[in-house]
Amino acid sequence: MPLTDAQWARIEPLLPDRVPKRGGRWRDHRQVSDAIAFKFQTVPDWNALGAPAQEIWELARHL
Repeated sequence: MPLTDAQWARIEPLLPDRVPKRGGRWRDHRQVSDAIAFKFQTVPDWNALGAPAQEIWELARHL
């Protein structure tokens, strides 16, 4: 779920300037924060799968 305008207004002043001082390209901070939030919301709950975490990890490793 993307950040609301009110949430973004609180976060934006805390982020660094968009002008790169060195290094590569910069992405829009709002896109990056929305992507991070999406990733955390879609990570599976390993405990809900009903098998020991090590067993699940071994299975997921082979995919």
